[in-house]
Amino acid sequence: MRPAWSVLLLTTLIGAGQGLFLSLYAAQLLGAGGSTLFVPGAALALLMLGGGLAASFFHLGHPERAWRSAAMWRTSWLSREVIVLPAFMAAVFAWGGAHWLGLPSLALGAAGVALALALFVCTGMIYACLPFLQEWRTPLTIVNFTLLGCASGLSAAAALAALLQPSLARAYALAALVVGAAAYLGRLAALWRNARLRPKSTLASAIGVKHPKIVQIAQGAMGGSFNTREFFHGRPREVVRAVRWALLALVFPVPALLLIFLVNSPTGLSAAFLLQYAGLLAERWYFFAEAKHPQNLYYQAIS
Repeated sequence: MRPAWSVLLLTTLIGAGQGLFLSLYAAQLLGAGGSTLFVPGAALALLMLGGGLAASFFHLGHPERAWRSAAMWRTSWLSREVIVLPAFMAAVFAWGGAHWLGLPSLALGAAGVALALALFVCTGMIYACLPFLQEWRTPLTIVNFTLLGCASGLSAAAALAALLQPSLARAYALAALVVGAAAYLGRLAALWRNARLRPKSTLASAIGVKHPKIVQIAQGAMGGSFNTREFFHGRPREVVRAVRWALLALVFPVPALLLIFLVNSPTGLSAAFLLQYAGLLAERWYFFAEAKHPQNLYYQAIS
């Protein structure tokens, strides 16, 4: 599949925003933190969520009709995501506003947690529900979206705490290491699984011709088309391999070193989050690029 930058930014930014909010609310439940951390943290989470939502509009052919994307909520996970995301943003805004005004916020935070978890499921199921893309059709898709979002959110919380409430920075860094390691193992499991998949369709089964040797020499058109642009990443193997190595290095190992050795440095923890986010962009690009759409059996002469 062709990775669209709008979708890469959407899924990574809202995941980090969800993880950041969950990190902040966990501190509140444990009796740590305070409005000094929670109000700016809620604002940062909203900035991430709003940035992801804004990026999603660049993926629409007619942005003025975006409201229609919620119409199929009974059957479409995308429609459910479109509904849950603004509701989650409203909950985060209300939770942060309650802390700013000194009002009770536990119930608002609990609603935000439920919506955050629902949003992780909706976003993951958009891809995991597609039976013809074997690379995505696995519970690991939802698990990885959730764990990677929580890991990046914890890294952001550690950096923010180092600036505003240093007493919490070490605890957040430790949590980021634990969740980050789990997310990394989950992503490695998905890579291992996908590398061993075997196509369910062949060129012979696609065209209904039972012959041991079928060679395609043309796609029926002299140039590219929507199918050849949208269902194949169009990058050479060297680029795909480089992106895979980037995600393997930046999703966890490099940020983990910074979280361990620069735990008392706001600059170091901020660098850990930024490097991890760069790794998440590489991870999400590879997530789309490794998905092999069956239609490319027919268009392989071009793609």
